[in-house]
Amino acid sequence: MRRAFFLCDLGGATVPLPHVWEHTVGSCHAALALRADWQTQLRQCREELGIKRVRFHGLLGDDVGTVVRREGRIAYSFFNIERIWDSLLAMGMQPFVELSFMPRAIASGKATVFHYEANVTPPRDMKQWARLIRSLAQHAVDRYGDREVCEWNFEVWNEPNLRAFWRGSREEYFDLYSATARALKGVDSRLRVGGPATSENQWLEEFLEFCRRRKLPPDFISTHYYPTDPTHALFEATEEQLASARRGILRQMAGSARAQAGEIPLYYTEWNTSSSQRDPLHDEPYAAAFVIKTLMEVHSLVDAYSFWTFSDIFEESYFPSVPFHGGFGLLTLHGIAKPAYRAFELLHRFGTELVVPVDGIHPTVDCWVARNGSRTNVMLTNHAFPRQEIENVRVRLRLVRAPTPKNLDITRIDDGHANPKRAWMEMGSPEYLSGAQVALLHDASALSGERLDFSCESGSISFELDIPPHGVALVTVE
Repeated sequence: MRRAFFLCDLGGATVPLPHVWEHTVGSCHAALALRADWQTQLRQCREELGIKRVRFHGLLGDDVGTVVRREGRIAYSFFNIERIWDSLLAMGMQPFVELSFMPRAIASGKATVFHYEANVTPPRDMKQWARLIRSLAQHAVDRYGDREVCEWNFEVWNEPNLRAFWRGSREEYFDLYSATARALKGVDSRLRVGGPATSENQWLEEFLEFCRRRKLPPDFISTHYYPTDPTHALFEATEEQLASARRGILRQMAGSARAQAGEIPLYYTEWNTSSSQRDPLHDEPYAAAFVIKTLMEVHSLVDAYSFWTFSDIFEESYFPSVPFHGGFGLLTLHGIAKPAYRAFELLHRFGTELVVPVDGIHPTVDCWVARNGSRTNVMLTNHAFPRQEIENVRVRLRLVRAPTPKNLDITRIDDGHANPKRAWMEMGSPEYLSGAQVALLHDASALSGERLDFSCESGSISFELDIPPHGVALVTVE
């Protein structure tokens, strides 16, 4: 068994820990926001994880019924959009408004993406698009008030650098952005608009140059990054794609984007353990360790880091029925919290001040210390990409200049803790669950704490624990 040692001076300096992961979370397309179970799960994320906003594709899609052509004329209906936005505001959240996809009534072509056939062509007439955006923004301001809507973010399209999502050129996307920004600012100059919403940090430099040249805002810069992106091997198994991934790749890409964005707010509006809709790792403790390690590495580089997605209520390919099918979500179809959800739960209560530095280096184990009121929290992860070396590690920690604690509690996420997929497999992996089975899986998903032995000597606290591969441990000192 390998060993690791970490040391932290609790009387040392602290730096802010902004919860950038709570800014926004992703979801499947807008039409699903009308479902009661979708709303129930999102409300849970708001209450338990502190998530403030939700971003989804397809607000302007035909399945929302926003734009129709009647007797040769364009007509708008914002009724379903109202229902969606009303429900978000009622649960204390806001929309992160992704302006996509193209309503067929004003589209220049027939190309579509996803099971729900979202049109991905440029508008037939840019004036028609601008008129739609202006009408939608004005309707939002009239209904919710300028003070509310000026806090929202309007993101232009989704991943226009990929042909699957945008059949126009880069220049045509920039024209779309220009028309959108001018339409929004024409309603209220304080409305926040940004882009380019690309995958893989693409087009950032060109987009910023275009905006400077045209004297256009970006009120924020947005892009996406997944650790599988460098392979461009969409049909390979996720494990195969991740085997060659570099440790810290998401931190590296966030640093590159920050350098390009400068002082402009930088939002990553999609990320996850992979870009696959059927990745077994999404459902396993691996994802929890990856989530925490990533967020603790990027929090100082970005202004928002939006996980894709909060729920497996998701139908880009088709609507699934298997409870643990490797979907993107933090929650399963039945609302069972996966290990990644529990990781966000631990982060929510971790604290807002990081104690620095934490001394100690290990190839797979990382350690962070934070303050949350009178409590000190120690977070540990043991993570490596698939097929890269990792094993059980015995960790010893010493906290100096520490008040004598009443007790130490440890909460774990690993193969034997907060791992409902394992319980489901022990049931025989049923495709359809009974109510009793759902209840058992909720129990298997729950976080549970236990006492941790420690020693005190001369103003310091010492303790040991084992962390298995892809394990997470939160130690709370009270």
